[in-house]
Amino acid sequence: MLASRQRVLVVEDDQKTASIIKAYLEKDSYAVTLAHDGEEGLEAARRDAPDLVVLDLLLPGLNGLTVCRALRAYSSVPIIILTALTTEQDKLAGLDLGADDYVTKPFSPRELVARVRSVLRRTSDETLPRSSGPLTYRDLTLNSRAQNVTAQGREVHLTPTEFSVLQVLMQDPGHLFTRSQLVEKALGYDYEGLERTIDVHILNLRRKIESGPNRQKYIITVYGRGYKLGDMP
Repeated sequence: MLASRQRVLVVEDDQKTASIIKAYLEKDSYAVTLAHDGEEGLEAARRDAPDLVVLDLLLPGLNGLTVCRALRAYSSVPIIILTALTTEQDKLAGLDLGADDYVTKPFSPRELVARVRSVLRRTSDETLPRSSGPLTYRDLTLNSRAQNVTAQGREVHLTPTEFSVLQVLMQDPGHLFTRSQLVEKALGYDYEGLERTIDVHILNLRRKIESGPNRQKYIITVYGRGYKLGDMP
C-alpha cells in the first residue's frame, strides 16, 4: 500500500503565484490545498489539518501575521511564510510569532519546495535513529519519538524548528554552538536564510521552557559567540 501523501496548505492571494506553487509541490508528490485570503486559510487549516502551511504575509482581510498568530494559538503545524517585505525585521516578524521558516519574494518555486521538504524532514521520525531515547537536562526532557518536550513537569508545545534547535543543544550539554553551527545542525546544510533566525527561535524557546526574569535557566547566551545548554558562565 502506498503511503499517504503529505498535505500542504498554500495561503496566497495571487492566483498565478498560488497555481505555480501548487504545480511544483504536486510534482514533488505533495497533496495541495489552496486558500486565497486569511479567513479561508484558517478555515482550511482547521478543516484539513495539513502537515505544513505556506503562508503569504500580505493577504486581504486577515493578514499573514494575524493568521500565523491564530494558528499558533491551537496548533504546532509547520509554517513557512512568504514575504515581499525586504527589511530584516520584516523577515523575522513571522518567525517571532512561531513560523518555522520564511522565503522572500520573488522566489524560485524550486527553492520553496526545497524549504518545504527541509521543514517536513525535521518533523519526520524517519530522520531519527531507531535507538534514540529521551534526552534529559535537569527537569527538561525531550522525547524524539513522541515529538514532545516537558519542562518542570509540564508539557511544552514547540514548533518543529524549535524542537530541532532544542534537540541539538540537548544532545551536547555544555557545548557552545555558534549561530552558523545551529543553522547547519538544526535547519540543514541547504538553509539559505538569515543566521539571525536562530536568535528568534532561541527567544521563542525561552518563552516556552524557561521561567524567571532572566530566562536563562537552560539556554545560555555567550555574547558574541553563540548559545549552549548549561550553567551561566
